[in-house]
Amino acid sequence: MKEIITRSLSGFLYILILLLSIFISRYTFIGVFFIFGILSLYEFQKLIRYNKIWLYFLFAFLMLLFNSITLPDYVVLTILLLTIATEILLIRDLISIRIIPMFEKKKYLTSIFYLITSIIFLTQIPIYNNKYEPMIMAGSFFLIWTNDTFAYLVGKNFGKHKLLERISPKKTIEGFIGGLVFSLLAGYLIATFTETLSTGIWLIISVIMSIFGSLGDLIQSKFKRQAGVKDSGAIMPGHGGMFDRLDSIIFASPFLYLFLQILNYVS
Repeated sequence: MKEIITRSLSGFLYILILLLSIFISRYTFIGVFFIFGILSLYEFQKLIRYNKIWLYFLFAFLMLLFNSITLPDYVVLTILLLTIATEILLIRDLISIRIIPMFEKKKYLTSIFYLITSIIFLTQIPIYNNKYEPMIMAGSFFLIWTNDTFAYLVGKNFGKHKLLERISPKKTIEGFIGGLVFSLLAGYLIATFTETLSTGIWLIISVIMSIFGSLGDLIQSKFKRQAGVKDSGAIMPGHGGMFDRLDSIIFASPFLYLFLQILNYVS
């Protein structure tokens, strides 16, 4: 009982801080995610046994750069494509090989283009049509939480076919489908009860967050399995580390940002 109460309280506090930071202003959102990003980077470096102080300065520099000036489109696009290419390679490693090879060069490349720039693009998601739209960010988190919750519930009660047993033995195909279906329902409800984006767009966002969020969770699970640990950290009692809480949305963010930019350009 004590463990359940502790887990519930820490989870409630995390969600409260997160939502308040999003809805108060763009600057509180950036500030909180700067702190979350530092913690996630620290935990990720522990997982891959890599400790480079300069990566924290790079993260701070890019966070300031992206959120203080308007960068040329070709600079943003280049960084975005490098980020997405890195994540696609990690998906390949997740599916095709038993252990992700983490030699020196790959360690700093994944630290930059799997983690740092993904968090940077996460902070850019609510900027739509040159305005700060907090509901887009809050809705994206809600979709991730819905997917995770119902993937677990459906998988636990109806799951029979393993998704990737050697990486995460408890995840099932039925759970993945259940998370996707309920994410679509959540996307429909967000579109219905908020004045943000159309129903069709929210349904596409639901698919992006469900698929790439699930992949992000599996990739982080593989890194943890290789490191021989259950959680990436212990900052949140009952939940593990900050990277454990953000792995799904960090991985999905570059793909969501790309979709929103295409949408913005077309419209």
